Amino acid sequence: MSMNSRLSKKYSEEVKPALTEKRSYKNSHEVPTMTKIVINMGVSASLEKGAVDEAVRDLTLITGRKPVINKARKSIANFKLREGQSIGCHVTLRRDAMYEFFDRLVAAALPRIRDFRGVSRRSFDGRGNYSLGLADQTIFPEIDLEKIKRTQGMDVTIVTSAKTDEEALDFLKMMGMPFAESR
Repeated sequence: MSMNSRLSKKYSEEVKPALTEKRSYKNSHEVPTMTKIVINMGVSASLEKGAVDEAVRDLTLITGRKPVINKARKSIANFKLREGQSIGCHVTLRRDAMYEFFDRLVAAALPRIRDFRGVSRRSFDGRGNYSLGLADQTIFPEIDLEKIKRTQGMDVTIVTSAKTDEEALDFLKMMGMPFAESR
């Protein structure tokens, strides 16, 4: 792992030692790390042809990577869905791109959400992975508001090597994730 991003430096210099001390890990490999971030944009099948292309364009701008287009596996008449129809796109980020995206998500995008009071603590999956849904793509500074035809939500899943949700919560909190205060 090349150590050029600000966050990977922060991880190795501050977060790793602090977590090791707090949870008294015996082995340095027990300390949770981020393994990958998956960003997924689903597009309603009922929208016109260009909807998927626009989602791909936006996701490319946000991540700096070309998304993979997701296709429908089955036809479902009630949803006006045909097998093989494009229904969204996703990008998997690892290493530096992942740290870069996480940094921008935490420092630039999340604070731009209206009435933002922190992300939910309940969105862990039980295995130390965290998912959050973003209502629209315009919170990212890379997106040009003039070019947007429709707002497009996305799911961001942060996959960590943590074994439990508590470990993952500690890890993400130290990495700068703004969690809402629990009442």
